[in-house]
Amino acid sequence: MKIGHAIGFDDAPFAREWRGDVRIFGAAYSHGQLHAVLSGKVRRDGSNSTDELTRLVAGSGHLQLIFLQGIALAGFNVVDIARLHRQTGRPVLVVARRLPRLDAVRRALLEQVPGGARKWALIEQAGAMEPCGGVYVQRAGLSLAGAQEALQTFSLTGQIPEPLRTAHLIAGGVTRGHSAGQRV
Repeated sequence: MKIGHAIGFDDAPFAREWRGDVRIFGAAYSHGQLHAVLSGKVRRDGSNSTDELTRLVAGSGHLQLIFLQGIALAGFNVVDIARLHRQTGRPVLVVARRLPRLDAVRRALLEQVPGGARKWALIEQAGAMEPCGGVYVQRAGLSLAGAQEALQTFSLTGQIPEPLRTAHLIAGGVTRGHSAGQRV
């Protein structure tokens, strides 16, 4: 199936000491053009990201794919990508420029984050990140070939898909008043 409609989500920047809700932004694309912008909130290091993403995507009938900038939002609010796929009926593609330092992530989750063991289990369930199209991906409901095709379709300026790049720029612009100098 050729994917022409996708949304990318990223979280807004927040201060290291912040412990409340963090805004998240979604940029929906239709065949290479920005079609809509969505926003919501998730708890810093919380456990509501999967439910909030499901809520945001629920009313978007044409979407065929969900891109995530990493598997966690707002610090360690880890997305259950398999459940997000089941609940929305849409494939989920997690994208990262480089491999995460899993030993440091595991240590931080298990030693410093409430519910860290459950969150670490979600990361393990998502599977190892795979090289694909010049980035690394985790996926639910999508083959590696399908992931490659989605990256080619939506990566117009560089290796990061436009829905993620745009969500990142919007998040920075709304939160900081500008998006200049940010890197996805």
